[in-house]
Amino acid sequence: MSNAIIIVAAGRGTRAGGETPKQWQSLAGQPVLAHTVAAFEGIGRIVVVLHPEDMTRGVALFQGKVALCAGGASRDASVRNALEMLEGSGVDKVLIHDGARPLVSRAVIDAVLEALDSTQAAAPALPVSDALWTGENGQVTGTQDRNGLYRAQTPQGFDFDAILSAHRAHPGGSADDVEVARAAGLSVAITRGSEDNLKITYPEDFARAERLLGDKMDIRLGHGYDVHAFEPGDHVTLCGVAVPHDKKLKGHSDADVGMHALTDAIYGALAEGDIGRHFPPSDPRWKGAASEIFLDHAVKLAEARGFRLGNADVTLICERPKIGPHATEMAQVLARIIGIEPGRISVKATTSERLGFTGREEGIAAIATATLIKE
Repeated sequence: MSNAIIIVAAGRGTRAGGETPKQWQSLAGQPVLAHTVAAFEGIGRIVVVLHPEDMTRGVALFQGKVALCAGGASRDASVRNALEMLEGSGVDKVLIHDGARPLVSRAVIDAVLEALDSTQAAAPALPVSDALWTGENGQVTGTQDRNGLYRAQTPQGFDFDAILSAHRAHPGGSADDVEVARAAGLSVAITRGSEDNLKITYPEDFARAERLLGDKMDIRLGHGYDVHAFEPGDHVTLCGVAVPHDKKLKGHSDADVGMHALTDAIYGALAEGDIGRHFPPSDPRWKGAASEIFLDHAVKLAEARGFRLGNADVTLICERPKIGPHATEMAQVLARIIGIEPGRISVKATTSERLGFTGREEGIAAIATATLIKE
């Protein structure tokens, strides 16, 4: 079975306020539409329907990761344009979703897809729970029975051929794709919606969406510690930088105590143990290995699980060599390996006031913290 997702974002959204259509306004540092598209990644081919004036903006935002389609004069015309674009591509199931619903959950999406295994159309909704009134001129004129009433949401899912035929036969002017499907005689199953699956419509909806996004964030904090003893040599490697010294650090790899601590901090945030679990010192392959290999592995492991590094802080503990003149370069090296801006990496040093093994200049210790964020 092949899935496709049509995200409709060709409207102007004037009720949301601002000079920019709501789907392009910022939400937690990204356009609303970017969050919406991200919710469907990995489910199927994504087609984003845009106003013709927004095509250049769409190309810049998505950089070929999704297909773009020009919208029509109405919502149903925009959907039909995307359906016609997908015809002949082998799509079996199609989900049609509002671009201004950036908080749709995987559970809501999966429920619609599962329903399509046994029916030609399905859509999420929530039963109406509030009392309903009729009104006129600011006055209540009566009440309305809420039994059997639902608040419709998206994505609305369909057998591809069935909904394409329904749109081709529809005269236009529908409120949503369920209306188009029912006009063609299709039965539409109701799946469970979510209160968080809000459609951004008014200015205050942005604040609510920001709060919900904050609640959905997965923030991990990891801590790393490492120590290496000195042995005869002419330099130490710290955070990827060779620092001249009358000793070197002893270890199975290059003994980069700072990079080791940071690597362990990332592994710790992921609950993935330490370097020794992934690169056992008993394995001769890692004899003299550059610690960049370990840090790169930890970063890629985090990325594979959907995390990005928010910031990192490394403290080197030694009497000598002096770290200050090299700290900026160290932060730049770490940032390059991790793939973030140097302003998110801190490297600093302290002494132990001549106390303990570092005070006696027997070795160097390092502690590090790392913050991982999944949005």
